[in-house]
Amino acid sequence: MSPLVSILTASVLLLALYCGIDPFHHSTIYGFPDFVAHRVDVPDWDLVPDAKDPENLLQNSEIKFLNQVQGPESVAFDPLGRGPYAGVADGRVLFWDGTSWTDFAVTSPNRSELCDLKPNPRSYLKNEHICGRPLGLRFDKKTGDLYIADAYFGLLKVGPEGGLATPLATEAEGIPIRFANDLDVDDEGNVYFSDSSTKYQRRNFMQLVFSGDPSGRLLKYDPVTKETSVLERNIQFPNGVTLSKDGTFLVFCEGPIGRLRRHWLKGEKAGTTELFAILPGHPDNVRTSSKDGSFWVAIHCRRNLYAFTVSRYPLLRHLILKLPIPAFYQYKTFIGGRFHAMVAKYSPEGELLQVLEDLDGKVVRAVSEVDEHDGKLWMGSVLMNFIAVYDLAAAAPTSTTS
Repeated sequence: MSPLVSILTASVLLLALYCGIDPFHHSTIYGFPDFVAHRVDVPDWDLVPDAKDPENLLQNSEIKFLNQVQGPESVAFDPLGRGPYAGVADGRVLFWDGTSWTDFAVTSPNRSELCDLKPNPRSYLKNEHICGRPLGLRFDKKTGDLYIADAYFGLLKVGPEGGLATPLATEAEGIPIRFANDLDVDDEGNVYFSDSSTKYQRRNFMQLVFSGDPSGRLLKYDPVTKETSVLERNIQFPNGVTLSKDGTFLVFCEGPIGRLRRHWLKGEKAGTTELFAILPGHPDNVRTSSKDGSFWVAIHCRRNLYAFTVSRYPLLRHLILKLPIPAFYQYKTFIGGRFHAMVAKYSPEGELLQVLEDLDGKVVRAVSEVDEHDGKLWMGSVLMNFIAVYDLAAAAPTSTTS
């Protein structure tokens, strides 16, 4: 055996030993002894839409409320058109009254100085279970009540005057809701919402992404019986939830796989779930346009070869996660090396209509949700300290190209 081969063999063995024992606790999955990397059946490349926005039209967005909001995941307007309302990283729901932001609601009864303002949205992660983390926001158009999906406190409701929100659901079929994420409300007051994982909480969302954990659920809260039922289970990171304009079905996002699924609520297919659309990237939230019933999808990142490969080969992914590389850099690699913004518009039949991007992340670096209001797209993000607003009148009709 040549010296070079001997050195390479010894290096591989030492690296394997290091990864096996992780002596300095540098790996992404240190502290998670039950971590399992699951296979993620991402679609074949030839099935993935290659639509692009060559003009990077999201770079024309207006940045509003810079440094006034931290991590505004969801943006909502009340039945009177006032707002926006935004759930932020310190656990509050804020209301823009036209001149300034005011506190509207909180989800945690345990707030303390731990929840005081910090430098950036990621600074709140370790105390989110104390301060609360409101994610999805939806108003009941009839009552004006605001429904909140809090990552730690489950499904809650607060009246039109705001205040401390009232818990509605913290478990379903005896299993705790560990990561309530997004929701929608129908005309009868039924609430449909996602529980992204029964194993990982939001403060460990990177480990959830890396694992491909299939314990997520689609849930329904009945305001009459006050019971919560499971509509769909064994989902890998379910996130955004939105009802169709006619209320016959809902659409929800599957993040790791990168697709939308449709769950029928009425008609012959009621109670069944089917593929709605394969997306060009990995989605966060989805919202229905009240104008034409189309769906706006916030894409967390475009697909890339690295994420595709490690998704299909969980053993390889597990070995890479054992390397002494901090979680943040593993995450950056997974999303393609840089933050970038993308939203996609789908017809009520699941046809891709339009793509808007800031592929370089020059203006809009990330989008968690996109809400159409008065001819504009209001975009929030758990990672950013502003809300981006894009005027749809500026969109070129040919902005979706292959």
